[in-house]
Amino acid sequence: MQYGHFDEKNKEYLITKPNTPAPWANYLGSPEYGAIISGNAGGYSFVKSGANGRHLRYHFNSKDEPGRYIYVRDLENGDYWSGSWQPVGKDLEQYQSVCHHGTGYTNIVSDYDNIHTESLYYVPLNKTYEVWRMKVRNDGTKPRKLALFGFAELTNNNNYEQDTVNLQYTLFISRTYYKNNMILQVINENIPEEQSWRFFGAAGAEVTGYDGDRDTFLGDYRSYGNPASVANGECSNSLNYNTNACGALQINVELQPGEEKEVAFLLGQYDEQGASEILSHYKDLSVVEKELEELKAFWHSKLNRFQVQTPSDNLNNMINTWNAYQCFITFIWSRAASFQYSGLRNGLGYRDTVQDIQGIIHLDHEMALERLRLMISAQVSNGGGLPLVKFDHNPGHEGTPDDPEYVRETGHPHYRADDALWLFPTVIKYLNESGNWGFTDEVVPYSDKGEDTVYGHLRQALQFSLDRMGAHGMPVGLHADWNDCLRLGAKGESLFVAFQLYMGFKVFMEIAQNKNKPEDVEWAQALLEELDGNIQKHAWENDQFVRGFTEDNYTIGSWENDEGKIWLNPQSWAVLSGAARPEQAKLSMDKVYENLRTDYGSMIFYPPFRKYGLPVALMALFNASTKENGGIFSQPQGWLILAETMIGNGDRAFEYFLNCSPASMNDQAEVRKLEPYVHGQFVESKDSPYQGRAHVHWLTGTASTVMVSLVEGIMGVQPQKDGLRLNPCVPSDWTEFSMVREFRGKKLNIRVENKNGVQKGVSHIVINGEEIQGDLIPVTQLAAENDVLVVMG
Repeated sequence: MQYGHFDEKNKEYLITKPNTPAPWANYLGSPEYGAIISGNAGGYSFVKSGANGRHLRYHFNSKDEPGRYIYVRDLENGDYWSGSWQPVGKDLEQYQSVCHHGTGYTNIVSDYDNIHTESLYYVPLNKTYEVWRMKVRNDGTKPRKLALFGFAELTNNNNYEQDTVNLQYTLFISRTYYKNNMILQVINENIPEEQSWRFFGAAGAEVTGYDGDRDTFLGDYRSYGNPASVANGECSNSLNYNTNACGALQINVELQPGEEKEVAFLLGQYDEQGASEILSHYKDLSVVEKELEELKAFWHSKLNRFQVQTPSDNLNNMINTWNAYQCFITFIWSRAASFQYSGLRNGLGYRDTVQDIQGIIHLDHEMALERLRLMISAQVSNGGGLPLVKFDHNPGHEGTPDDPEYVRETGHPHYRADDALWLFPTVIKYLNESGNWGFTDEVVPYSDKGEDTVYGHLRQALQFSLDRMGAHGMPVGLHADWNDCLRLGAKGESLFVAFQLYMGFKVFMEIAQNKNKPEDVEWAQALLEELDGNIQKHAWENDQFVRGFTEDNYTIGSWENDEGKIWLNPQSWAVLSGAARPEQAKLSMDKVYENLRTDYGSMIFYPPFRKYGLPVALMALFNASTKENGGIFSQPQGWLILAETMIGNGDRAFEYFLNCSPASMNDQAEVRKLEPYVHGQFVESKDSPYQGRAHVHWLTGTASTVMVSLVEGIMGVQPQKDGLRLNPCVPSDWTEFSMVREFRGKKLNIRVENKNGVQKGVSHIVINGEEIQGDLIPVTQLAAENDVLVVMG
């Protein structure tokens, strides 16, 4: 069943049936102020940290409530509803709703009983508060008297867990006041150094009633769908003292036929003075439209740096808007806050963030650089990465997993084998995109002590693995090797990390050659050859690569095993790293297609573990075909797509994309459940009775891996040090397509002809009327704007 559709022109997804199978969400704001909102206005808000900055409540794993509710009541007949379908939930035969999820805003348009409303939600650019603007119009033939109620359920403590659990304390530290069209909440009023403030105010009309006490507004044994104050037609002018706080403001309006009025509700963590200044900014509500246009211009200018028009609307919508926007959201919030992540992870995961950077480099390499510097400064002087990089990270002064204080503060007592190795694909992407190769000489501190150039940091990342090699001459798996559920330990070896190290050597050699350091090239080349020999000797098994070796020399991912016979990542990463010989790449990728592919994506391995489990295979704790236990883990789908493009299989790469693309499930939303416009963490696979059901939306590295596979793999746009390579790998039935790409301040209007129906291969390129051989456009040949024809063949 279809619950909505893409609007590519406006870069929106429109939810046309509000009773979606799960809450379909959007993200508003910035790293300084975050807000998550569903198509029914459910969700929560926080300043900087979902763990320690929360001020709007949300009930997880429940009924998508509470949220940012605006109620409408007819003061003459007593009927009432909400600007979003929920929480009142009127009969959908009489109530129409279309939710417009856009880039940084959500606008819920509803019609009921001849009253038209538009409830716009957004966080203004570079601001740390949110705006709810409602337009209400009388589409009937008689005058109407209405009451509008804005409602926000406030937390009683910034810390989400304390507010939820520690009720013998948090219920008794906050109170509310009403002043000048706003509810003010103060926490720890008597202790200035612990004091904090929130406000919920109204602009555009005078408040006629208020409630600062949640239980009074809702009433005894009532719900968000029938709050007492709304049902009674007036607020009680209550204030919170030793109960639960809220902000509820009533505004009465009279509308002649055809007349429209608008009001705005504002929410944030400000005291009376700061809140008053914000409210005064909205005396003239025309500022709302200006701020909305600023938001659109900000996001669209980033997304427009790479746009495509192909025969696939599915791919167009994902590349042009939603996959790209999701890349920015994961880049900004990592895994900190969603409707599944509750926000207790008070920092950035090292491996997550370094990979997330890759997804936005082609759209905003300057933003990527700022975060890349941060992550390099979170590398420990021994070469490993901090498992968790705190939001208040202090380079040069941080503890490490070897320090009890760091472990107590973060809950991470171990290094992970893969963390710092993610720097290599990310750094080289940044260098090739920006042309800023001088970055390798920039001095950056280590997280704990000392400093080095970026080049030195990269060498030390290699050394971390070299200092931790196992009996087969490959890196050990430590606490995890990307797969958190595979614990190979201090002696067991990981093929995933071996292929990462292989790639790391190649990238390091490229940078060393550019810096004219032949001794470093020779050092890395010798180690690469040694590693290559060990991989070929110990890890190739007739037609596939194994996954790893345990400390007692059991082979994970052998065809001789009863469980986990074949794993996805070793096959794709053998190709991505360049370690696989051409015949090995063909055999192993064919075996993946035959044994791991499903209509919803490719399984991480198969069969799932049911007997072989702890302490190595923690995934056995999960049900079969769930998460890492033989499920369709989404992040590796991008690596699989990219690997197929590298060996020239455009038809298969595109098939894999269609299998895993959320947009492919737009007409089967009742199966997928999650939003059809963003990737989730995993999809249940064939041993589940609910095959195809997806879980854990938005904050997943899938956004980045799939984006890279689409941009560099299928579309074939590959920045190099000296120019831009154009080498698409596409379905054989694509006869033509086009792209617009910004590269180092130049604009390229690219048209691709594929009259011979090849999957990969470029005959020649014509740039600004001049034909060049090969597939590389030298940067020196680029004008400010360029017309480019790529002829495949």
